[in-house]
Amino acid sequence: MPRLSVIIPVRRARGHLRECLESVLSQSFTDIEVIGVDDGAPDGSGLLLDEFAARDDRVQAIHLPAGEGPAGRRNAGAERAVGNHLLFLEGNFVLLPGALQAVADALNAAGDPELLLFGHHKRSFRGRPRPTRSLELLHELPAGPLTLADHPELLDVAQVSWNRAVRRTLHESEKLAFGPGQHGERMYALQTLAAAASVAVLPVACVEHRQQRYLPELADESEPTDGSTPLQLVEAYSGLMTFLRDRPALHPLRTLLFERAAQELLAGYPSVERRRRRYVRSVAEFHRRHRPEGHRFPGGARGLRPQLIGGGRFGALGALDTVLAVRRTMRSVPAAIRARAKRTLSARYYWWQRRRPLDRGLAVYAAYWNRGVSCNPEAIFRKAQELAPQVRGVWVVSKNQVDTVPPGIDHVVPGTRRYWATLARATYFINNVNFPDHLVKRPGQVHVMTHHGTPLKIMGLDQQDYPAAAQGLNFDRLLQRVDRWDWSISANPHSTEVWARAYPSAARSLETGYPRNDVFSTATAGQIAEIRAALGIRPGQRSVLYAPTHRDYEASFTSRIDLERLADALGPDTVIMVRAHYFYDDAGLPDRPSILDVCDHPRIEELCLAADALVTDYSSVMFDYAALDRPIVVHAPDWEMYRTVRGVCFDLLSGEPGDTPGAVSTSTDELARIFLDGTWNSPENEALRAAFRARFCPYDDGRAAERVVRAVLLGEGGAPGGR
Repeated sequence: MPRLSVIIPVRRARGHLRECLESVLSQSFTDIEVIGVDDGAPDGSGLLLDEFAARDDRVQAIHLPAGEGPAGRRNAGAERAVGNHLLFLEGNFVLLPGALQAVADALNAAGDPELLLFGHHKRSFRGRPRPTRSLELLHELPAGPLTLADHPELLDVAQVSWNRAVRRTLHESEKLAFGPGQHGERMYALQTLAAAASVAVLPVACVEHRQQRYLPELADESEPTDGSTPLQLVEAYSGLMTFLRDRPALHPLRTLLFERAAQELLAGYPSVERRRRRYVRSVAEFHRRHRPEGHRFPGGARGLRPQLIGGGRFGALGALDTVLAVRRTMRSVPAAIRARAKRTLSARYYWWQRRRPLDRGLAVYAAYWNRGVSCNPEAIFRKAQELAPQVRGVWVVSKNQVDTVPPGIDHVVPGTRRYWATLARATYFINNVNFPDHLVKRPGQVHVMTHHGTPLKIMGLDQQDYPAAAQGLNFDRLLQRVDRWDWSISANPHSTEVWARAYPSAARSLETGYPRNDVFSTATAGQIAEIRAALGIRPGQRSVLYAPTHRDYEASFTSRIDLERLADALGPDTVIMVRAHYFYDDAGLPDRPSILDVCDHPRIEELCLAADALVTDYSSVMFDYAALDRPIVVHAPDWEMYRTVRGVCFDLLSGEPGDTPGAVSTSTDELARIFLDGTWNSPENEALRAAFRARFCPYDDGRAAERVVRAVLLGEGGAPGGR
């Protein structure tokens, strides 16, 4: 029995079907069957199914009588399937590379759930692939297993058949089926969510949804069109509620799905142009038959319209809508005028300020999208105060981060008049990410891109071949931002090569090392002891910093280590400091004395100084920490998925000197053994660390910030490398 059954119903897909089928059959995961279903497609799509079935025994071609429609094609494919999970794919869509392996891995990791939801990209006709709201929602959900009752936000994931894997036993035991018409697929998707006792999510784009050009002259008269009217939407939801009613185990979901249906039926009311009274009567009948006992409408004004349409009060509903429309119009005019005036005044003020001379003694600093004073820009700022005091620095800081700015540091908030004046007149711009697109670079202004990590994962234009990594990045705009750079700070020759490929521009590469790492060479034993004491680390206690990276396909922090199990194994003489990536708001760590939550600590450099060893996966912190010449352990249980989905520059786990910084683990128990038997600091791993340090830390001597200041602000030479 194959692991996955991929069902492809086809109708007028001849021009895209070959690519669709090849995208499935070329997947690295091969334990599949492919079932193509044709019901007499007039473009000969069925002939292409026969061609593929003849050359690949994993493909079956099913030919139905003409006119079965989308529901008939999908249901026939599901009836023929024998795989453990069913996946549906439209004939003009494609599976993205690695999709089926990711699905299979996610199913295994979640314990074979009854339903797996995965992400997709959407490509408009003649457009480019873009990430979708559904993909964002999947990032925000825990991995699972989930249920609809506990996570009603699952209803906001696109209600289609081709973004899910449905366990076949669930499909058969619950008699799931596609209904007729345009709403049948949505109702099937809702049935799967309601009936599944376990739902897992995979926040990775697996399907590219390709919109086709609409050609009304090619409308297929033999294709059923029922289900396309508002009244038939009422019938479709009535069928869903009957599905729930006939299954007592699903009764707790009736209120949730009734409210969703009632909300959509109410939202559809304004679009009904003919026979509105009949539509209101149909919705009222739906309420009478399916409204759960004890259900109450919201109180106050919010519940007035639902009560009116649910009660069939057509006249009162129309009158209320008229009053509300007039009220909205009266309120919106002043707000729109104010917003437009503010934008116009800001643009004109910025334009006027750009006509004034540049201030040769003014530098603008920012870091991490205006999150505060930190990283390479801060180290350059501090050194500039010492070596180039004639160049005063002003930081751009978001309004909600102003309280984090250290005393005595000048700053501006985006959108204010002083912000626009500062952007217009400053000479130097120093940031570890790109400045906003609204910044207009004037002749004579100098932009310094410091970056904020040595690249292991692919970056910039290299992401064009990794859509899950690109996340809808506009590469044309990226190049426009890169063209503003005058200097690109590099930590090592590897970074120089990657930045030149990923961000092709005329910017000069300045191989100075990373200024933020200067402290690793200059910190004294006394300063390190103070940092450890402030963190609560006892003298003589071994401290391990666990700092995993961000995964683009995960919305919340997921520890790949059983932290409590590791803490128990290492004992009270070891403290584990956990530092989740700053993209994650809450790490949800266990409350244990030997587990320190340092996610909100303002300086990662201090955490590195306090740590006797680093445990990480693919975070660039490993390259910084290597400058300390302390043990590094790579914990990489999902390396193959990460390198496939995110893309990497080199094989971190090759074991070759210069690639791998130390010991490698793939499980919590293996990680514990590495620390218990001394492998973490063995001579073999010390040799690997030395080669890694030689490759990635050649300039870390405590003077990187000085070299940047001398080259950029003082116009001197002296950088170890660059062009």
